[in-house]
Amino acid sequence: MTSTLDILARLVAFDTITDGPNGDLIDYVDSLLRARGFTTRRIADPDHDRAGLFARIGPADGAGVLLSGHSDVVPVAGQRWTRDPFRLSCEGGRAYGRGTTDMKGFVASVLALTERLDPTRLREPLRIVLSYDEEIGCVGLHRMRDRLAPLLGQPRACIVGEPTQMQVATGHKGKAALRAICHGQAGHSALAPHFVNALHLAGDFMAALRALQAEQAETGARDPAYAVPYTSFHVGMLSGGRALNIVPDRAELRFEFRHLAADHSADILRRIRDAADRTAAPYRAQCPQAGIELLQDNAYPGLDVADTDPVVTYARTLTQSRHTTKVAFGTEAGIFHDLGIPTVVCGPGSMQDQGHKPDEYVTLDQLAACDAMMDRVADDLMR
Repeated sequence: MTSTLDILARLVAFDTITDGPNGDLIDYVDSLLRARGFTTRRIADPDHDRAGLFARIGPADGAGVLLSGHSDVVPVAGQRWTRDPFRLSCEGGRAYGRGTTDMKGFVASVLALTERLDPTRLREPLRIVLSYDEEIGCVGLHRMRDRLAPLLGQPRACIVGEPTQMQVATGHKGKAALRAICHGQAGHSALAPHFVNALHLAGDFMAALRALQAEQAETGARDPAYAVPYTSFHVGMLSGGRALNIVPDRAELRFEFRHLAADHSADILRRIRDAADRTAAPYRAQCPQAGIELLQDNAYPGLDVADTDPVVTYARTLTQSRHTTKVAFGTEAGIFHDLGIPTVVCGPGSMQDQGHKPDEYVTLDQLAACDAMMDRVADDLMR
């Protein structure tokens, strides 16, 4: 595992916090893969100082395998670390550092695999995708998608290496993040009943979302594999008003829904829009411009793969495990699945126990299990 840890140390040292530049890490990975015979394609973000990477090695024809990870990590600000988060340290069977679990440990294992490949023996291609800004809603891969899709071909299997404790994950919920801009009318607070308070409108809409949640919990689709077995709604932020003595004419409510694959996002969005219209309608008699404007900031699809699907059988062979699971967090797997690529999620570490926390770590046992999976990928692809 020496090579994996050496590469992981290099990856952890790159401060690739989401929404910031990642060029140095991409340069390092690009150079490493080119030196090992890969053809690479850097996919730059059109508006920001960051990029993704596509790499390929092996025959021009054949389905092959796709391994995918993201380069960004969550912030460390406000967390109490007992060690340098951007310097790998190994102690007590653990490798500490920001991103070791989510998900530079997997990426390091993939890059170490490339040392063990003999290009002359490859009977099928190996493809690698490295994205950015995954932590804020799979934004980077969405922005890469149109340029990436023609490069991908039709791999017979894709493994997205988010931390699953090396269990094969066959599903996760989809997500959409939205803003409700509530429009009322300003006025002096001494005459507040004469005006439409945008915060009141936002509060009523919040109650409407809670009613949708209750309905979903009572009669909606269910999947007992999830801790919350139904589609859920969450309001995270509410803001509005300029001063206590001014009736606010604008308020903003930020919310999300996380949906089962059985609940289509378009149907949920229609119900939300209907709820917004019903909420605003009673206010329009007093204020014709009263209303709720809905804006979608981002979304990603869910994943739901049958245990009998060939990609699941293949992944079980790679992990030498009979078990499958589903994860509570979102991943980029749904995007690859929507592109017609059979996809599962499997990687080292535990999101619940280690991901996004101070003193983040991945156990060396988990890294070793991931390296063993990569050995089986190599054996499968080479003659």
